[in-house]
Amino acid sequence: MIIAVWIPLLMPLLAVPAARRLAEALPPRAAAWLLTGCAALLAGCNTAALGLLVAAGALRLPPVAALGHLSLPLLGDDPAVSVPAAAVAGALLTACAVAVVRRTGRHHAELRRARRSTAAHPVSGDLCVLPDPAPDAYALPGRPGRVVVTAGMLRALPAAEREALLAHERAHLAGRHHLFLLTAALAAACHPLLRALRAPLAYALERWADEVAAARVGDRTVTARAIGRAALAARPDAPAPPRPAAVLGATAGPVPRRVAALLTPERAAEHAPAHRGFRGRRLVAAALLACVGFSAASALDAAADLHQTVEVAQGEAAAH
Repeated sequence: MIIAVWIPLLMPLLAVPAARRLAEALPPRAAAWLLTGCAALLAGCNTAALGLLVAAGALRLPPVAALGHLSLPLLGDDPAVSVPAAAVAGALLTACAVAVVRRTGRHHAELRRARRSTAAHPVSGDLCVLPDPAPDAYALPGRPGRVVVTAGMLRALPAAEREALLAHERAHLAGRHHLFLLTAALAAACHPLLRALRAPLAYALERWADEVAAARVGDRTVTARAIGRAALAARPDAPAPPRPAAVLGATAGPVPRRVAALLTPERAAEHAPAHRGFRGRRLVAAALLACVGFSAASALDAAADLHQTVEVAQGEAAAH
């Protein structure tokens, strides 16, 4: 077990670059699901591996072995290695659990504060308009979800572009995109290498909402202009009302790249991947699938090996 259990801890070194590269070649929605799924699976395998290391080391301790009626000589693994490894794994597992709890709590606290701050302003359907003159707009998840936009942002856009901007924010709410980001954040708390998936995931979610907005208003050019104009209005050096870090807004991410994608004809964007670099993408997809599959298989193999070792040790102890 001691060899197989390390594989899930190291596999993100290969899987994360492969996932980022493959996501660039996929449609936004598929890319978002790919990145989120990979983050969750790799984090799960990593957590399972740490748990197995802790269990393997704990079983070497005489009080635990006596409680489980185990024969220590048959447990295998050198206790000089497994017990310190279990201590380190236990510390890491505790740190992961604390980070996950804190990140989840901060997420919900930010959303509660944001909903309280918007509750005092008039709401029309799912739209909440803040009287702030600084341009800003974002999707605030909850029950019900709200599209929060400032008076400054509404004044900065003509009517058609306002419709595209609101459609973009509604797409974030309908797709529950904040849960994708939360999943990636929790996965990153379990393995630091998974933090590299956050930026491409945020971009994929923005592009997903861009495409939904373009389909809703029926004009990709108007949507591109809305995204570009909103980003210029809400420039980083301009004062803006506070908003939660967990929410998604139309001006996030690499806006020029998003605008360029929207200005690409939809039909060309759909069919371009079919004839450019298809073989390379298949190789990357195969490599990513192998990485994730090997990580999961290694964790399962380590768990089965530990279970078999415990059964043998219990049987020998019972025989004596």
